[in-house]
Amino acid sequence: MPEAIDDDGAELWKLNQRLLTRVLNAAAPQFEDVGIETKEFFVLDEVDASRYPAELAAQLMLPKASVTMYLRNLVAKGLVRREIDEDDLRRHRLTTTEKGREVRAAALDALAVEFATMMGRLDARDQAEFRRMLITLLT
Repeated sequence: MPEAIDDDGAELWKLNQRLLTRVLNAAAPQFEDVGIETKEFFVLDEVDASRYPAELAAQLMLPKASVTMYLRNLVAKGLVRREIDEDDLRRHRLTTTEKGREVRAAALDALAVEFATMMGRLDARDQAEFRRMLITLLT
């Protein structure tokens, strides 16, 4: 078992999660305007990188049944297309439709606006430092 450290890491994780939740909640009305729910957005955003439902579920760390439900909704809305994989007729390959790309772009724009609003509370130097730290943590 790893050695216990102070609660600072957990506190930072919770603060980060709270920030992301606030941004998502603030963008929810814009998501509704383009006809998508928040969880559907995450699935839609990942379709082009994970072309098969099982890969998508693994990447998003969601149960396969949940991903199936979100995909059904996205297909019904014309945002995602399911096609039989020519290399393995038992599998379905996913692709984002043109409408899906437009909805994803609008949703990303909404998130960007809301995140920029939150970042606006920081001065330019702190924004640059925050960006630098995120890049360091993610690379």
